[in-house]
Amino acid sequence: MPNAATARLAYGGDYNPEQWPEEVWHEDVALMREAGVTLVSLGIFSWARLEPREGEFDFAWLDRVIELLHAAGIGVDLATPTVVPPAWFYRAHPEALPVSREGVRWEFGSRGAICHSSPAYQRAAARITRALGERYGRHPAVEMWHVHNEYGVPVLECYCDTSAADFRRWLRDTYGTLDALNAAWGTAFWGQAYGEWSEIQPPRAAPTTTNPAQRLDFARFASDSALANFRRERDILHELSPGVPVTTNFMVSPTQCDTIDYWAWGREVDIVTNDHYLVAEDDRNHINLSMAADLTRSVGGGKPWLLLEHSTSAVNWQPRGIAKRPGEMARNSLAHVARGSEGAMFFQWRASRAGAEKFHSAMVPHAGTDSRIWREAVDLGAHLGALAGVRGTRTAADVAMVWDWQSWWAQKLEWRPSEDLDTRERAEAFYAALFDRHFTVDFAHPEADLTAHPLAVVPALYLTTARAGENLRRYVEAGGTLVVSYFSGIVDEHDAVHPGPHPGALRDVLGLTVEEFQPLRAGRTVTLDGAAGPLTGDVWAETLRPAGAETVWSYADGPAAGGPAITRHRLGDGTAWYVSCRLGADGLDAVLAAAGADAGLAPRDGLPRDLELVRRDGEGGRYLFAINHADADASFDLPAGTADGAAELLAGAPLTGGRLTVPAGAVRVVRLGG
Repeated sequence: MPNAATARLAYGGDYNPEQWPEEVWHEDVALMREAGVTLVSLGIFSWARLEPREGEFDFAWLDRVIELLHAAGIGVDLATPTVVPPAWFYRAHPEALPVSREGVRWEFGSRGAICHSSPAYQRAAARITRALGERYGRHPAVEMWHVHNEYGVPVLECYCDTSAADFRRWLRDTYGTLDALNAAWGTAFWGQAYGEWSEIQPPRAAPTTTNPAQRLDFARFASDSALANFRRERDILHELSPGVPVTTNFMVSPTQCDTIDYWAWGREVDIVTNDHYLVAEDDRNHINLSMAADLTRSVGGGKPWLLLEHSTSAVNWQPRGIAKRPGEMARNSLAHVARGSEGAMFFQWRASRAGAEKFHSAMVPHAGTDSRIWREAVDLGAHLGALAGVRGTRTAADVAMVWDWQSWWAQKLEWRPSEDLDTRERAEAFYAALFDRHFTVDFAHPEADLTAHPLAVVPALYLTTARAGENLRRYVEAGGTLVVSYFSGIVDEHDAVHPGPHPGALRDVLGLTVEEFQPLRAGRTVTLDGAAGPLTGDVWAETLRPAGAETVWSYADGPAAGGPAITRHRLGDGTAWYVSCRLGADGLDAVLAAAGADAGLAPRDGLPRDLELVRRDGEGGRYLFAINHADADASFDLPAGTADGAAELLAGAPLTGGRLTVPAGAVRVVRLGG
């Protein structure tokens, strides 16, 4: 874990000294100490500088940088620079450049242009990794190894002949025989049966839609191929740098990288790290931030993780570089910490003068140290220093949300019943509804144990394995409360429709069948009637046939008028709810209120809307983070047992009267009693 020696939360960012004259390095280190920096990520894009010609290494400059940092007490997250091979590599091995689905070979000059199946790339990446491990593997400044950078960004899938051969190997390992592959892919349809392994190609561009099972397997293969390269570098570093954790920076967010199965990757890193960038133009982008942080923590099994990149202010690759408002940098950073991060790191330390990201914000902006951003960076360092006791504690969650990248991949393929079906949109909508009810969320794989959570929600699970269906049924029978949204349980792991009526793998737990999908015309809505009042839906409706489930809301109009719309099924000791249309925020709130009551979750209706309350518990104590995203002060009652007269940790304000007021845009952290 980074910063074990200092017992402080990690604070710093990507440091790229090769972009600056050496005299600037000394200034940088002095400023880092002023800001309270404890860790920097080093060498991420430095392959061409470290290995200027094949097999010839230049470590002298890196030696000097590391010694400067170490002398100042600043730890190093040392990268393997394998995200951008040098120009000389591509001149010698142009076949290592990836090929698009349309057959276009991308060129050198950007980043991440890699065919992960390329033997030449694999050899070169292993060589530079071994050289770094041999030189710095036991250096006391190196607190963590950082393999590659943001796998899958901007491209993961490669459709070249080398990848085709590797794909066939992966398929043989997966299916064993062509008969098994033909059955899994349903190749009897459109006469696609394969008689030889050599006949199989990647799902390249074709006159019309291609086999969805083939597309799904190719996405799995691409994720696995990159993971194999990560493992290769990781294992070299474990050999040469024993005891030092090895990671790679994920982009765990439904709005960021969608090509990596992070459930699989989370098991392979020594500590989960993540990069997150706000959707700047979203008025409530703090909700997406919290969702990404919760998902990242969950990928790591609930253990503490580390935010390895976010921005001090604007980024330059979104349509509009919206600057963060005063105080927003601290709110963003401390929200990640509240949800399990062991610190807050940025891209990057000093703003670049050249290159594609020169208008990306930094800890030291182009405006220099006489700037709001710099002053806020110094203040944030002090805040993180005051929160050292939080390290090692875990975020306490109320609700589970079932999420699966592979189901997302499958639902996004062509020719689904409506182009308005959107896995990401439903996940974000359900998460926002839970956020507004002040519940903290753990994400879970569909086959994971959910019994620690009284309420579990399934916003979209088009691909549902038989094991996942059984898992959800057992969860409800054992006393859990489940909420499932439409177009879930439909297909198996090969994108084949489950036998019998929809919703296939979820029929038994939901106590109903779907006779027919009823997608709505663009702009149309449906009205739902129920004892708790009317609701409005759009995009989707279904003709339902209850088989044990009771109707809670019914369709008042639309193509399923008169039939059930939202149902409740008592099964064993628990209850399963089904929502058959797309509800807005008010409708989701009504359903979650009813389901939350079934689950025994006490409502938190009296709290201000954009006051985020999250708790971290552990041997180091119990800490309540109160983050006010609103433009007005917010007050709330402290939990029972909070010592009267104790001090809040950031502002040092005494706690009296059992209430805490959080100023507009501010953060307060309280160490609770017990």
